[in-house]
Order: sequence, then C-alpha cells, then structure tokens
Amino acid sequence: MRTGEESAATARGFLAAAAAHPGCRWGAAFVVLLALPLAVFNGYQQYLLDLIMINIVLAVGLNIVKGFAGQVNVGHVALAAIGAYTSAVLSTKFGLPFWFALPFATLATGLVGAVVGVPSFRLEGAYLALATLGLAESVRIFIGVTDYLGASVGYGDIPPPVIAGWRLEGYAAYYYVVMPVAAIGTYIAFSILRSDVGRAFKAIREDTLAAAASGINVRKYKLLAFVISALYAGCAGSLAAHMAPGFIHPDDYNLTRMITVILMVVAGGLGHVWGGVIGAVVITLVAEWTRSYYQYEFIIFGLIVVLTMMYMPRGIGGYIDRRLVTRRFVALRTGKAAAKAI
Repeated sequence: MRTGEESAATARGFLAAAAAHPGCRWGAAFVVLLALPLAVFNGYQQYLLDLIMINIVLAVGLNIVKGFAGQVNVGHVALAAIGAYTSAVLSTKFGLPFWFALPFATLATGLVGAVVGVPSFRLEGAYLALATLGLAESVRIFIGVTDYLGASVGYGDIPPPVIAGWRLEGYAAYYYVVMPVAAIGTYIAFSILRSDVGRAFKAIREDTLAAAASGINVRKYKLLAFVISALYAGCAGSLAAHMAPGFIHPDDYNLTRMITVILMVVAGGLGHVWGGVIGAVVITLVAEWTRSYYQYEFIIFGLIVVLTMMYMPRGIGGYIDRRLVTRRFVALRTGKAAAKAI
C-alpha cells in the first residue's frame, strides 16, 4: 500500500511540474518537430511534411473565426490566395526577399479580412456563408482573368527564402521555415483562446445577444476574429507560394480546396486548437493518399464527415477532451477509494 502511495505522489508531482511549467511541453514538442525530418525516407514524404505544416496554419486560422467566434467563413482560401499572390508579386516584380514579402502579405490579407468581417455585423449562418463564398469565387475569377497575376496559366518563378546566400528551395530545408511558423501560430491560438479575447469569442459563439448584454462589444470582436483568421490565411498562402516549385494557380484555391480546409476543422473539432492541428494532419494525408481516386473525392470527404458526426460529434479534439476528463474522474475516484481503504 505504501508503494501505491509513493507512486501516486510521484505522479501528482509530475503533473504539478507540468502545470507549473507548460513551456516544457512546448519545448519538448518543438524538439520532436525538429527531428521529424529524420523519420522520412524520400522527397515526397518531406513534401507532405511541409504541406501539413502549411495546412496547420490554415486550419488553426479558420478555427479561430469559426470554432472560437462561431462565425461562418467559406472564403478562407480566398484570403490564402490573396496572401500567396501578394507575396509572389512582391518577390518577383518588386524584388523583395521572402522575409519581407511574408509579413507584408500577411498584413495585407489582414486588412482584407477586416473588409470581409463587415458583413458579419448584419449577416449570420447561411447568409454569411453565401457572402463569403461569393468573395472566394470572385477572388479566384479575378485572378484567373488578370494577366498581371498570370491569369489561368498560373504564376511561376517565385523565389524561395534565402539565408546568407543559401537558397532554401529543397523540401527538407523549407521544413525549417514552415515548421516554426506553424508552431508559433498554434501557440498564439492557444494564448488567444485562454485570454479575455478568447472568452469574448466564445461568448459570442454561444449567444450574441447574451454577450452584448454582458457588455461585450460584439462588432469589435467579430471583426477581430476575421482579422486574426485572415492573418493566418495570408501567412499560409505566402508560405505555400514560396515552397518548391514556386508556382501557384487559381485552381489551387477553388471550392474543393475550401471544403478540404473546412473538413480539417470539422473533423479535428471546432473550438479545439489541437483538434484543428490533428485534423489538418489527418485530412492532408487522406487527400494525398486518395488523389488517384479524385473522381470519388467528395464521396470520401462526405463519408468522413458522416462518420465523424456519428461517432465523434465534437470532432477529434472533443473526443480527446472527453477521454481525458473521464480518465481524470476515474483517477480521482480511485484515489479517494484508496485513501478510504487506508
């Protein structure tokens, strides 16, 4: 019995240390991510790692506006397209290096996000979805008919990042650009969720009228959610534009791509940051592995949504949360029963 007590005390000590120093967990995760390229065996797998990191940024950004604030945005890929083409134009036509093009493209997309957020003041649900869907198609069509942006041919010769004369054009080298951005973006999303801003987002998501009655400036926080989400989308778009082979096309931001990103958030779990990360990983892999069956793509995605709603209605993140809560409850009950036995 004494051994059980010591084990329980040790476990509680580890939990207390982890709670007191959450940065240790982030540091350990970052070290694992640094070593992750060692586990891949070819260029295609390295490409998948880069793509997953970019999709994590995209999915986490959409989760902020949809999962945290409860605002429907079907134009998220249009914002990514704006970030991608802005970064591409700044790099190729104005000669800006990647390290300046990325923040400029991100900020420019954030400004567009502020414009996109204005309809949310009066529109909700399906009406807001239609408005943002119209934006997405308008942006794609505008790019497709504008010769300056490559029109329907696409936009190429986008340079990779350069550090001290070293061009990071390989997938393995580019991983160490996209991975830190994805890690920092995920950390910022966690910080937002646990802040007063995150609590205001969740209040608006649950009941707009009740949030307004509680003194929350609903318009301000709705607009802020769209701007933050747009910043993530613009950053992801810029990262995708500069990844090898340095080529982007209007069809990279079509409705199919939008559905894929939405599925990442839904399958991962609305309002769960880790769920969005896991959803981005899973759906990216599923989309790549089923690329040979592109004619059945919507059927496959539809089945994923149906199965997720049937067995994990709150997504992967919600399922993990429920399992963790259940384990804590069982551990507490077991600990109390052991204490009474002593």
